[in-house]
Amino acid sequence: METHKQLTIGLFGFGVVGEGLYKVLQQTPSLKATIKKVCIKHPGKKREAPAELFTTDREIILNDPDINVIVEVINESGPAFEIVSRALRSGKSVVSASKKMIAEHLPELLRLQQETGSSFLYEAAACASIPVIRNLEEYYDNDLLHSIKAIVNGSTNFILTKMFEEKLGFQEALLLAQQLGFAESDPSLDVEGYDAANKWTFLLTHAYGIVEPTDNLVFSGIQHIQAGDAAVAREKHYDIKLVAEAKKLENGKVAAYVLPQFIRHDDHLAFVRNEYNGVVIESGFADKQFFYGKGAGSFPTASAVLSDLSALRYQYKYEYKKLYHHTPHQLTDDFYVRVYVSFDDWRYIPRERFEWIEEWHAETDRKYLIGVIHFREIAQENWWRENHTSLVLTPEPVIEDVEIRKLKKKSLELAGIV
Repeated sequence: METHKQLTIGLFGFGVVGEGLYKVLQQTPSLKATIKKVCIKHPGKKREAPAELFTTDREIILNDPDINVIVEVINESGPAFEIVSRALRSGKSVVSASKKMIAEHLPELLRLQQETGSSFLYEAAACASIPVIRNLEEYYDNDLLHSIKAIVNGSTNFILTKMFEEKLGFQEALLLAQQLGFAESDPSLDVEGYDAANKWTFLLTHAYGIVEPTDNLVFSGIQHIQAGDAAVAREKHYDIKLVAEAKKLENGKVAAYVLPQFIRHDDHLAFVRNEYNGVVIESGFADKQFFYGKGAGSFPTASAVLSDLSALRYQYKYEYKKLYHHTPHQLTDDFYVRVYVSFDDWRYIPRERFEWIEEWHAETDRKYLIGVIHFREIAQENWWRENHTSLVLTPEPVIEDVEIRKLKKKSLELAGIV
């Protein structure tokens, strides 16, 4: 069997990641990988590569029998899916960095991989330089995987870092992120949590065998976080981070969401600053493991593409073990969470739907409470996204039924009712 496959690459996209890959491959001749052709959208742009390398006709790449690997690093989800599916059907291996495309087309992509037997690798689509997909896929048995908690979006983390460390307002911090190239000119995908939720969609597949569309995940970004929330966090010795979390409950189902969260200063994720990403995985016997690295940028993302290309030389494929070789886990919204909610007017806050309220600060202009509420209330209602309301999960926010009953009994005993 041929082990060291010669890779002849057709590259789609020559932006930050595509150009980074071109430069990285020039510095790694041992990989035996060459880019034969690059498909681009705007031929007039000046590029640091020979003109004959480029084409605007994707058919030249897709129909070239010598090209055995397609690397797809374009922004548009629809065209990216078309390129990937055609390449897989024609027996070419594919490496992608398009998280939105993968999240939107995951069931079809899984089917295509099964039908064609072709490799489709996408380490670069989540956490850039951190090898999180391969680790979840190969290292952790899902029965032993207790939880995974991560910062997967560098733009929002940069903005929050600036709000905390330099006390910038949200808009100022966002502008700075755009000037430094960490946020897009239209930052809504990052700021409103879509980018992080898209990544979480397929990370849940590799972690727990869960295949659900992004819309079935509860997620929000940092667009509602106010300076007052940062002040309360500082007072309580917390940071605020946009955290993607999945936790296996006692009933075997999985609680998962992407929401702003208070983070204790001794939490691993508190050390993840600016455009960096971090992942904390908790398993049965290894306890907690922490992965940390750059979550954005040309070379960090290109390094993940390079790692996938290297794996293709050995015919590596994702086996989706948690999906095909285990009983896949299921998402659930049947649990409780402890939340911090700040607001301008308490009339918009359904206090009666909280199990209990632990703190209530109503005397200031910006009011807030901390209380316990059923997660379904967050999943199905919108009051916490409206009327300048801000919702932040507290540290270790998930509370299961058993704990709720114990806590209720304890509070009744303290009140002398039981």
